[in-house]
Amino acid sequence: MTALLIICFCLILGSLGNPQFPEQEKDPKFWNAWAQRTLKNALTLQELNKNKAKNLILFLGDGMGIPTVTAARILKGQLNGQSGEETQLEMDKFPFVSLSKTYNTNAQVPDSAGTATAYLCGVKANEGTLGVSAAAVRSQCNTTQGNEVTSILKWAKDAGKSVGIVTTTRVNHATPSAAYAHCVDRDWYSDNEMPVEALQAGCKDIARQLFENIPNIDVIMGGGRKYMFPKNMSDVEYPNILKHSGTRKDGRNLVQEWVDRMKDKKNHYVWNKTQLLSLNPNNVDYLLGLFEPGDMMYDLERNTESDPSLTEMVDVAIKILKKNPSGFYLLVEGEFEASVMVQLHICSSGPSFFSGRNVLSLIQVTALVSADCRFPQPYKQHICTMAEPSPLNEQWAVRSVP
Repeated sequence: MTALLIICFCLILGSLGNPQFPEQEKDPKFWNAWAQRTLKNALTLQELNKNKAKNLILFLGDGMGIPTVTAARILKGQLNGQSGEETQLEMDKFPFVSLSKTYNTNAQVPDSAGTATAYLCGVKANEGTLGVSAAAVRSQCNTTQGNEVTSILKWAKDAGKSVGIVTTTRVNHATPSAAYAHCVDRDWYSDNEMPVEALQAGCKDIARQLFENIPNIDVIMGGGRKYMFPKNMSDVEYPNILKHSGTRKDGRNLVQEWVDRMKDKKNHYVWNKTQLLSLNPNNVDYLLGLFEPGDMMYDLERNTESDPSLTEMVDVAIKILKKNPSGFYLLVEGEFEASVMVQLHICSSGPSFFSGRNVLSLIQVTALVSADCRFPQPYKQHICTMAEPSPLNEQWAVRSVP
């Protein structure tokens, strides 16, 4: 026990400083070349399916590592009257499952921003930064320009595919933001959270980048409503509650701007479950759904009358995106309890580590993987990937349909 405490203390102590990393890791080409070598080597090991996928769905359980997966597996079995350990989650049935190392270039214990940049943009980055290479320094606005890296969402859009983001967090939170933003600080949700110097230097907040960097994202659903509206503007769902009111100092109404810009393109803005489920996906080409001022509620605690479930959001998203004959890319994030991340950071597994909220959310996400990876015949050319970044490891399960 003493040895374990010493190891944990050393890991924490090491993360407090500013560790140096090789200069070459600041160059995106370093990571791109490494990835190509790894892929070429993998192709020589066995005969693999080399068909090109039409669609790609990435399911991301943020904060979920092997211990949480184990707890979810056991709970799922016990909820079905079994002892639990013998149960299979849907991702356990995938033909390929793997583990990969998870870290930021400047931190052994990573955060969601740097890791999202890695798996969405293919370039490892510094802790707390989004859509920029390791040459960018957190909170230093002047290190942004020239260090931007693009994501698979943009690549898919440029290739003529439809693209979507569905999350249970704010749509401008770390994971979804790496798909579209280039920001040296993950906490710059709106201009209200940015220092004056950064604004004067020309850096943009993340909410603004959502609508400006890739202006025609087909489907956007999650929370984060307050970051889109002028400061102190009352929230439609929680009127006159200041903490839920708009935050923008620039006075812009980003939602109304989006509605006006897309008015001739079969667009719809929704903010509750009834509005979402009343839509006919055949008559919708662009959808913006913001269901909470901040993050959405955990599934165990959400208002089932007013807030859609992750399952319901993904179902609508796919029905809209699959209309594109060129295919689509969809990022789906299920955010698990923040205390899980904290517990892992301090090398502890206290009672909140395996909270009901956390493992039930995981069971829901893995059930989604099962349902959404079984398309009707016309739409079966796709890959479904389940990723589970945690501070200690990252597990990947892949189902590909030829």
